[in-house]
Amino acid sequence: MRNAIRMSPLLALSACATGGADNMAPPPPPSEMACDASGLEDHVGHQASASSGATLLKLSGARTLRWVPPRTAVTMDYRSDRLTVSYDDDMVITRISCG
Repeated sequence: MRNAIRMSPLLALSACATGGADNMAPPPPPSEMACDASGLEDHVGHQASASSGATLLKLSGARTLRWVPPRTAVTMDYRSDRLTVSYDDDMVITRISCG
């Protein structure tokens, strides 16, 4: 039993081991479908809807669309292929940005 107790920390540490230096490199940035929100300011004040979301997604060139409802926390991770659209309680778009 004593040997099993000594092995436990080693087994726990081995579970955290990575596959080597190749796993340490950050993933390459996506080259296609990068978001560009310039020129979308005119849509602030418009009604948030599936139709307006599809239009904004197409105009921005983004791959994904993230809707941000009022009083909602969102992650701060940056994704160059994501368009983020915030709206208020009346479903009116208040902010449009990439990331």
